Amino acid sequence: MREVTIGLVQAKWEGGVRSDAEIRKGIEKMLAKHEQFVEEAASKGVQIVCFQELFFGPYFAAEQDRRWFEFAEQIPGPITDRFAAHAEKHKMVIILPIFEEESPGFYYNTTVILDTDGEIVGIYRKSHIPHQPPGYWEKFYFRPGNLGYPVFETEYGLIGIYTCYDRHFPEGARILGLNGAEIVFNPSATTRGHSDHLWTLEQSAHAVANGYFVAAINRVGDEPWGIGQFYGSSYVVNPKGEIVVKGSDSQEELVIATIDLDMTREIKNYWPFYRDRRPETYEQILDL
Repeated sequence: MREVTIGLVQAKWEGGVRSDAEIRKGIEKMLAKHEQFVEEAASKGVQIVCFQELFFGPYFAAEQDRRWFEFAEQIPGPITDRFAAHAEKHKMVIILPIFEEESPGFYYNTTVILDTDGEIVGIYRKSHIPHQPPGYWEKFYFRPGNLGYPVFETEYGLIGIYTCYDRHFPEGARILGLNGAEIVFNPSATTRGHSDHLWTLEQSAHAVANGYFVAAINRVGDEPWGIGQFYGSSYVVNPKGEIVVKGSDSQEELVIATIDLDMTREIKNYWPFYRDRRPETYEQILDL
């Protein structure tokens, strides 16, 4: 057995947004809160911990305002440096979804993977960018990801990232499987009334079709823009499509699951979807 214990952090924004000073104070509270979650995770034997989409602040893409570009940072940067120390201290893989400034005018919704030595294994840039006003103005802030669908070799397993809106697109989910992912993390910011009924359906289907675990993380609470309540319900689903653990829909918490990565191989042998693929018949999809 190749057991690994993973932790998913669902948290709420408690800061203000009326001024830069309020925002910076709130960001510091969020960073400190997540450091506390890392300490809790370490005390409970968690080996991989993943935070929610844009974890350091509110879901600012609920409005269009250029002030938020001031809170993007390059990689490595202050946030990655800060959590790298915790990753090394606890021999933990830490997954950080942040707002990246690659260079002036080039911004991405990016997830950073820190390995157990505190080094950056790699980054994933969200590929599918929603724009569904009012409430979701992501194209105002983020360029579509340009790094494809990489899988990262960490101390505890092969990790893929598929961020929030990405989960509605099976093509990238399949590529992550073909690239060898054992666990795919989906950090999200999702409110009630958008895709509640799809939250477990789609990602359970990805897990079954591709023979990997999916760990889905969603924030909780209400935020200042009145776009609805973030409903948490973070969960882990195994390659059989079975929900292993699921968090509450309203409470901040660390959702923990111990999984056996050998199941990914067992399921691929039991359901030989990869063997029976017919990629030579799929070319038409490129023309549609």
